[in-house]
Amino acid sequence: MKFVLNLAQSAGKIVAQHFGRVRRLTKTHAAASAEAVTDADRASQRFILAALRKRFADDGFIGEENDAGDAITCQNPAQGNRVWIIDPLDGTNNFCAGLGAFAVCIGLFEAGHPVLGVVYDVTRDLTYWAARGQGAWLNKQRLRAAASPLNDSSLLMLTSNCCDARGRPPAYAIRWISQTTWKLRMLGSAALESAQVAAGIAHGAVTVQGKLWDLAGQAAILLEAGAIVTDLAGKPIFPYATDGYSGGKVPFLAAGPKAHRQLLEEIARQS
Repeated sequence: MKFVLNLAQSAGKIVAQHFGRVRRLTKTHAAASAEAVTDADRASQRFILAALRKRFADDGFIGEENDAGDAITCQNPAQGNRVWIIDPLDGTNNFCAGLGAFAVCIGLFEAGHPVLGVVYDVTRDLTYWAARGQGAWLNKQRLRAAASPLNDSSLLMLTSNCCDARGRPPAYAIRWISQTTWKLRMLGSAALESAQVAAGIAHGAVTVQGKLWDLAGQAAILLEAGAIVTDLAGKPIFPYATDGYSGGKVPFLAAGPKAHRQLLEEIARQS
C-alpha cells in the first residue's frame, strides 16, 4: 500500500509539471469516440507502468493510454489473477482547460474483485486510498459513506456525459436537473466524484459513459467505506472479467446503502 501511495503521488508531481503548459490532443480507441489526451497522460502512465512492472512482473496491467495514442494498454497476468488498472490522468478535459479537478488513479483487482485503490487529487494534494480489510481513508482520516437516505441537503454527483448512443439524456437525469431538492454536482472526474461518496460528502454518484479505469481506482475505496457499487440496473459489477479488455463502457452507480436503493428506484421509474 505504501508503495502504491508513493507511486500515485509521484505520478501526480509529473502531471502537475505539465499543468497549464499542454496542448489538447485527441485519441480514438476501439469501441470509443474521440477523447482528449495530453503528453501528461502518457508520461504519467509510463512512469506508473514501469514501476509496477518492475515490482510485480507477473501481474496483469490495464491502462487508458499507450505511447502511440491509438490503443489502450492491456496485458493479461503471466501468473496468478492480479491485474493493475491505471487512469494516469482522470479529468483530462479539466486539465487541458486549466480547471484543477483531476486525479491519478491506480487500482488492483484480484480474480476480478477490487482489493486496493488510490485516487490522488493532484491540485489539492489529497489522497483517497483503501485496501481490502483495512478501511477507506483520506490521507489519515477514516472514511464512511453516508448511512442516511437522500434528503433536501443531499449532494448527488452526475457524470457530465450521460447521453445514450442517440445523444439523448435519460429521463432520470432530466428530472434530477429539473428539481432543486437534491443538489447536483458535475466535477468532470469520475474518480473524484465517486470519492465524495466514500467520504460521505455526496450520497451518490452516477457515471454513464465511464470505462473500467474510471471506476477501478476508487472501487476498493467505495467498498471499504461501506458504499454499494452496481451497474445502473442494480446488477453487480464485480467480479469483472478483465482478460482482453478493449475499452468497453462500464456504467456505474455508487452510493450509500439507503441512497443506493432510492437512486435505483428513480432510475428504473424514469427509464
